[in-house]
Amino acid sequence: MTRRRKIILLTTTIACAGLALGAARARDAPKVATGFIAHTLCSETFVSGLDPTRDLAETTDAMPGAGLLTWAMDLRVDRTRKDVTVSLFGFGRSHAVYREGLGCTLEHGQGIADVALPPDDKQPALLPEIAAPGIVPPQSEGLAAALDRAFAEPAQPPYRRTRAIVVMKAGRIIAERYADGIGPETQLLGFSMTKSVMSALTGILVRQGKLKLDGPAPIAAWQNPDDPRHPVTVDQLLRHTAGIALGSSLEASLGSALEPVNTMKYAEDDMASFAERAPLATAPGTAWNYHDGNFLILAHLLRNAAGGKPADALRFARRELFAPLGMVNVTLQLDASGTIEGSGEMLASARDWARFGQLYLNDGIAGGKRILPEGWVAYSATATPNAWVGIGAGFWTNEGGSIGAKFRIEHGWPRDAFFAKGTIGQYAIMIPSEKLVIVRLGRSPNGPLGADGVFDLVRDVIAATREKGKIAGAN
Repeated sequence: MTRRRKIILLTTTIACAGLALGAARARDAPKVATGFIAHTLCSETFVSGLDPTRDLAETTDAMPGAGLLTWAMDLRVDRTRKDVTVSLFGFGRSHAVYREGLGCTLEHGQGIADVALPPDDKQPALLPEIAAPGIVPPQSEGLAAALDRAFAEPAQPPYRRTRAIVVMKAGRIIAERYADGIGPETQLLGFSMTKSVMSALTGILVRQGKLKLDGPAPIAAWQNPDDPRHPVTVDQLLRHTAGIALGSSLEASLGSALEPVNTMKYAEDDMASFAERAPLATAPGTAWNYHDGNFLILAHLLRNAAGGKPADALRFARRELFAPLGMVNVTLQLDASGTIEGSGEMLASARDWARFGQLYLNDGIAGGKRILPEGWVAYSATATPNAWVGIGAGFWTNEGGSIGAKFRIEHGWPRDAFFAKGTIGQYAIMIPSEKLVIVRLGRSPNGPLGADGVFDLVRDVIAATREKGKIAGAN
């Protein structure tokens, strides 16, 4: 396709979007597109240490339609200043800035909140060590074959582009593998797996009596009993049934740039405030609609409950969750107002994502200490009514009769499996009946189903670990 034809196609796409959805939302589309690219490349260049050219190609290839925009982007990665700037035909300029220990933040011209990174108090880990030093090779021929298949690329697109896999059985790694340039300490974006971490942090606040699942959520803008948002609960935010009118976050494609939830994420300094100002689309508790605004509001509640300052929220997450689990290669990124971007911007090593999963296999206990409230793991995996993909409270689940749960079970996943999931191929899968945690990170299209190879991976790992006497060190 010639450059002229690409320009015509791009401008026609935006014009049609403007007619269908309103000029304001179409105007935001370039900013959303450049913001996503700027923030992702900044995070994975300066936190993950990946090559930005390769990262851009793999990320956009996994997002249908993104190629219509990226060829027209002006992208600049400044390794001296540690920032990334992206524009589209000179419009929609986005600027992401890296800060040591805080990752990257989109800067919209109004400045970024000054955040004092809390010092490491050297709190000892409570979760037993999951592996000896060095990459753990597959402990059986079956596991080796499972990883071979997961990393193999099909002859035709869509490509899997698997970046990391960690398999844990009974709390010990029994197989792991990494793509070139990635290792056991490399922090990788989990995207919406971040929501599961926010669910865990919310649970800790519930255990401490600082938040309640039921009753009106303590959002200042909603405290008037006459406000239709007043009845919204923490449980409804966790389950995406609050009814807030922000569109959907279920798809990662060119079309999703037109959703107001993405204006919130890529064009606003204070994401939670934007979400809290939105009206209702449906009465609280009556309908399911997955979008990132729910978890930005939860991040704001976390910040307030932890002390009100950005450093308070970061200190709380480290002290109450990451340190007890031994998660040391992890970064919680912030929006420009200093609130944790709790919907999709946490980075962690594949091993640390596995440590997080192990907490849920252990029913919320690490080293004999209860981290999550009693019953919280079961609550998290309990299916949300009308959530056709199969989602609980911050986790995807095979419980219930949803279309998604039935599909996964038909493809070999056990009924008791539940998991953290991020767009374009991120998973931390917990299977209690098999004592398994399977982490898979990569850059794979969300569709067609199975393009990331995760269905094969789960079936292969279960089959391999059921072979008696083949797994060294697993009980």
